[in-house]
Formats: sequence, structure tokens, C-alpha cells
Amino acid sequence: MVPPSSTPPPNPQQIQQFLSSVLSQRGPSALPYSEDTKWLIRQQLLSLISNYPSLEPKTATFTHNDGRSVNLLQADGTIPMPFQGVTYNIPIIIWLMESYPRYAPAVYVNPTRDMIIKRPHPHVSPSGLVSIPYLHNWIYPSSNLVDLVLHLSSAFSRDPPLYSQRRPNPNPNPSPSPNPSINSSMTSAYGQHPPPPGPRVAATAAAAGYPPSPYGRVQHPQHSQARPTSTDDAAEVYKRNAMNKLVEMVHGDIIGMRKAREVEMEGMFSAQAVLRRREEEINKGLKEMQDEKEGLEQQLQVVLMNTDVLDSWIRDNEGKIKNLGKKNNNVDVDEAIHCVDVLSKQVLDSTAADLAIEDVVYSLDKAVQDGVVPFDQYLRNVRLLSREQFFHRATASKVKEAQMQAQVANMAARISHFVS
Repeated sequence: MVPPSSTPPPNPQQIQQFLSSVLSQRGPSALPYSEDTKWLIRQQLLSLISNYPSLEPKTATFTHNDGRSVNLLQADGTIPMPFQGVTYNIPIIIWLMESYPRYAPAVYVNPTRDMIIKRPHPHVSPSGLVSIPYLHNWIYPSSNLVDLVLHLSSAFSRDPPLYSQRRPNPNPNPSPSPNPSINSSMTSAYGQHPPPPGPRVAATAAAAGYPPSPYGRVQHPQHSQARPTSTDDAAEVYKRNAMNKLVEMVHGDIIGMRKAREVEMEGMFSAQAVLRRREEEINKGLKEMQDEKEGLEQQLQVVLMNTDVLDSWIRDNEGKIKNLGKKNNNVDVDEAIHCVDVLSKQVLDSTAADLAIEDVVYSLDKAVQDGVVPFDQYLRNVRLLSREQFFHRATASKVKEAQMQAQVANMAARISHFVS
């Protein structure tokens, strides 16, 4: 750790300006918090300072165990700890890590030079790192810094994490303590010896009948209380142990319930993924059915249009066939069909010529096989007929392409007519 790089003044307005400034920085000097959580971090720090003015927001360099150094926000100061009717101040540092507020902050007890961390302590490691159930069960975004300090104060009041070191007394013949019961109670409370009082604090504490504070400011209760005895100390220890055991049991139950809920949530997430996949498949199938329906409707429109064309043709030509039947029982094929336009007439003539040439070539083949036609004459006639047949087929193919284009244009016009 290094000293803080910048410290805002205690004025609330200047604290707000400080937080707005450091959280809005961009570039290499920007704090490593995600943009969508910076506003929440600012609000939580302002709420913390409003409830606990003894804490002060700062920026400082935090060094991870792997050697990485990163500039982070911290709340440095003291929090109140009520203990045996007296409120002490515990010095702590709350580090807002890179993943905050989605994950819990890192809390360290920050003892002064005349303080020592109690060993062993259920919630504070020898390095000062604090571990309480509220940090383990941190839930974003409901968990916040104000509730964290309340739980820290409650946990420390059950078992104080710090006690004062014994200082050598320069007076070889110290006077006996005017209040031995106070010293014995403080010794049992902190595990070794009571903290040495400062000049003014000692006088105030002795005058009021309360032990001096090892952490600075002391808030005295409104009513005098009886001095604790050894029996009270044993009862207090039993009560504290029972409460710790109860807290551990509740914490274990909460962890078990949390794991069970996590398993249930995983099952629900899996079911949700299956339902979403099925929803996608259903939507895909529905879209395919809608596309197929549209295609069938278009084909139906084409069939209906072709049916109308055929019905119209039958109505136009049915009378002609009856008239030809009345005039002569033998219907002339050439007179029965009339071409509606020049292209149809040209296709009919080309197709008829093509088929006629096919019949002539077939007859020539039979004649050659029978020896009626010489072979050289057969080749000469087949060459001429094939050339003529090629031109007829090419003409019919071009005319059919022109008819197809005309039919497409006609169908488009009919579709627009039906749609309107």
C-alpha cells in the first residue's frame, strides 16, 4: 500500500465534486470501474459519508498478491464499536475493488502504532483482512456500504479486534490504579492489557468512571452502569460464545439454502434455454408455413387465370365445332383451328413443316433399305431436308420465346387486375 494520491476536503459539496471528478476521468488515469456502476458507487459513498462522517473517501494504489498495482477508491477512517456500555472507534479501510459493486469490497482493520490485532480473531486475520458473513453473502445491488459498516460494528462489538500495547512506565514507583475493576474488565475484554489513556482522555474517563478509549473519541452513556465483575465477565464470555455459535449455524444454513437455490436456478436456466430453442424452432416452422402458403396462393392465382383462359377459349370455339358438324359430318382439321395472331400462325406453320420433313426423311430411310432410291440421291435429299428442317425449328424456337414474353406480360397484368 502507498499513501493516498488525492484526498478531498470534508465539506460534503467538495466530497461530491471529488467523487464526480475521479469517477468521470478517462484515459490511463481512469478508475477501473465499469461505466454502468460508477453512478451507484458515487451514491453509496455519499450515503456512507452522510451516515458516518468519520470515514473519508480517497483514491490510493492497491497492490494485489500477484504484484499488480491499481488505483482504487477507498473509505478511510473509523467506525463506532459499542462495547460494555462504551462506544469506541475502530480504524478501518474499505477498498472498493475493480469488480465492485457486483462483488464485495475488501475491508481491512488499520491499527495505529499503539494497537495490536487480537489473535486469534474469528473475523480478522493477522494481516487485518476482515471476513464477516455480510461480505460472503454480498448480493448486488441490494448490498451497500452503510449496511456493511453496521454489520462490522455489530461483529466487532461482540469480539473487539484490537487492543493496546503495554507501554513501559517511566515512573519506577507507579501509584496503584484508582479503579482496579476497570483495568480487570478491559484486560478481559481485549485479551491482555487495557490501553493507556492520553492526558485529557484519562482525566475525563477517570472522572466519569469509564475506562479510557484505545481508539480515540469516547461516547459515554446517559446513565451510569454498574462496574463489571468477574462473574459478569464469565457470563459475557458465555453469551458471546453462544452468539458466535448461533451466527455460525445461521451462516451455515444460509450457505446451504443459497446452494440449493443456485441448483434450482441452474435447472430453471436450463429449462429456459430449452424453451427458447423450441420457440425459435416453432417460429422458424411457422415462417416456413407462411412462405409456403404465400407460394400456394400465387400458384392458385395462376391456375385460376389459366382456367379462365381455357374456359374463354372453349366458349369461343364450341359454337364453331357445332356449326362444322352440322355442315359436314367430317370435320376439316385445317378449318377447325384458327390462329389468334401472327406468332401463333408462324409457330403452327413451322411445326407442321418440321413434322412433314421428319415423315419424308423416314420414308427415304425405308426406300433406301428397300433399294428403291440410290444411296447418293438419298444423301443429297437428306442433306437438303435437314437444312430446311433446321431453319423451321430455329424459327419455331424464336417465336416461342416471343410468345413466352408476351404471356408473362399478360399474366402480370391479370395479377394486378385480380389484386386490385
